[in-house]
Amino acid sequence: VQLQASGGGLVQAGGSLRLSCVSSGRTFSNYDMGWFRQAPGKEREFVAAITWRGVTAGYRDSVKGRFTISRDNAKSAVYLQMNLLKPEDTAVYYCAVRKGSSYGDWGQGTQVTVSS
Repeated sequence: VQLQASGGGLVQAGGSLRLSCVSSGRTFSNYDMGWFRQAPGKEREFVAAITWRGVTAGYRDSVKGRFTISRDNAKSAVYLQMNLLKPEDTAVYYCAVRKGSSYGDWGQGTQVTVSS
């Protein structure tokens, strides 16, 4: 599965962005998906996950109530709606396919920068 994330940009604190991740694979609908992020000098961290059926599988605590993950299997896409953005949300955001107990097929990320 090849993944391409988009939708990042520069936004002021309190603003919103909607990230998209499109898969070129024909089996996208078979996979649970996740969003991750990596800030400069930090390790990549989990943000949100969704099952292949579209059921939310979890969020990291710091984004609960602000971020919403969703998917459209007909479009082979997964989304991350991010509201009330904070400077600490600044990172490169990646989507990935869940494979067993881990994630893989990391695509090119999209930069999100939140100014204070």
